[in-house]
Amino acid sequence: MSATRDGAADRGAGRIVIAGGGTAGHVLPGIAVANALLAGGRARSDILFVGSARGLEATLVPEAGFEVMLLPGRGIQRRLSRQNVGAVWGLLRAIFTMIGWVRRHRPAAVLTLGGYASVAGSLAAVLWRVPIVVAEQNARAGAANRLIGRFARSCAVPVAGTDLPRAVVTGNPVREVIASVAARDAEGADVRAARRADARAALGIPADRHVIAAFAGSLGATRINEAVVGLCERWATRGDVWIHHIVGARDAERLPMPPLPPEGLRLTRVTYEEHMELVLAAADVAVCRSGGTTVAELAVVGLASILVPLPIAPRDHQRANAAALVEAGAAVLLDDAACDTERLEVELGRILSDGVAARMGAAAAALGRPDAAAAVAGLLEAVAR
Repeated sequence: MSATRDGAADRGAGRIVIAGGGTAGHVLPGIAVANALLAGGRARSDILFVGSARGLEATLVPEAGFEVMLLPGRGIQRRLSRQNVGAVWGLLRAIFTMIGWVRRHRPAAVLTLGGYASVAGSLAAVLWRVPIVVAEQNARAGAANRLIGRFARSCAVPVAGTDLPRAVVTGNPVREVIASVAARDAEGADVRAARRADARAALGIPADRHVIAAFAGSLGATRINEAVVGLCERWATRGDVWIHHIVGARDAERLPMPPLPPEGLRLTRVTYEEHMELVLAAADVAVCRSGGTTVAELAVVGLASILVPLPIAPRDHQRANAAALVEAGAAVLLDDAACDTERLEVELGRILSDGVAARMGAAAAALGRPDAAAAVAGLLEAVAR
């Protein structure tokens, strides 16, 4: 499927528009919902994504096989800056582009994911009375979704208490490849253990190792990265541990590779991981940020975690995202400022002993909602005209 700028194919009536993006945390839930719509009988040509030319949707959506209309402009920064003048002009252009498109094509419904591009698509839908469903990924709603939520028929939220009107708790949609990790076989038996064995074999990890996955989005997190490097040095002689470290683009060249003895700890380091489903399935515990999609995937997979909320996240939403897992005993909350080698060693040492990781993983799985994408698709179909 191709991406188009400022325009799309002429077919429009009866289509579902999925608007928003910018980050993988916004885009991937939208793709999950799109695939659920296909599973429910929608044709691929019935679904159109609307996003920003600068966002990850420009590549992720076509790779998933869906059409995307790319709008001009960029998000408005949360501080005074000269860049915001251009951003406002770009947003106005995007809004008028979508007003014209929606007027001509009158789609059946709009799903808004949040982020810059969702505002243009959703405001056009409000003007032409197209039904809107909001899909919020975080426990505290973002600014765009709080604005559009006032006009939405319903708001799909990840947990109870998310601050949007007409909220329906659906969970946060996760990719089918992630949901499959927690699938059951034809007899209803849990296949999680078999998925773990298969994932470790695919990654070249022995079955008898403790596996730690450390990651923090496409850019990475320096605080987590440095703590993990220090842990590798302290645990260098531990022959029972394997660390899969996804460092991200920011620290890929700067971060030192710790010296490890031949028979000790094993470390896999990558800049970006294309098969997170294998990493999550193989791991005993994750050390990561607590973005909405990450938290949802940890729960669906049933994985113990040490969550390090991004301290500058708007409305401290990553701490709110982590709350349900922490309260259930499925995760440990670690402030960014406290995330160092010493604290990581203590927490991981405890989790990897006496079956603690397995118990935490079971508590996470109890909160998982692998059917969230289908639930959001159902809300869309219910309002589609």
